[in-house]
Amino acid sequence: MSEEPAGDPFEAFARHFAEHPLHRALGVRLEERREDFARISIAPSAVTQGGVAGGLHGGVLAALVDIVMLAALSTGHRPGQVPAGTADLNITYLRPALGARIYAEGTVVKRGRQLAMIEVSILDEEDRLCARGRTLYAFRGS
Repeated sequence: MSEEPAGDPFEAFARHFAEHPLHRALGVRLEERREDFARISIAPSAVTQGGVAGGLHGGVLAALVDIVMLAALSTGHRPGQVPAGTADLNITYLRPALGARIYAEGTVVKRGRQLAMIEVSILDEEDRLCARGRTLYAFRGS
């Protein structure tokens, strides 16, 4: 989790997000970001497909969970908390992620002193739930 650039918070973060090499390689786009929530999207491509029925690869879906979690979590920061990384990430695959655009929505459920819990839903264009993720993100004191 990196520091947010100065200026208009959404626009500055959106620029930072768009420039990240992994996001660029996957074609991930930031759609929405507000306190404790973020929504990203991806257009399936030859690089990201390979899952059941030609849907997004399961590893790409897991990466989306981690990416949107960081975007949602970075909307709030407690003084003295130093990011320590993803402590746990799980994903449950429910149906193939098919369509021209797939969305991942992350919501911070709880922020503690050492751990934050974030829930993620991965949806297709028709708002059908394709996968559900949950992460724990760790912090250490400064």
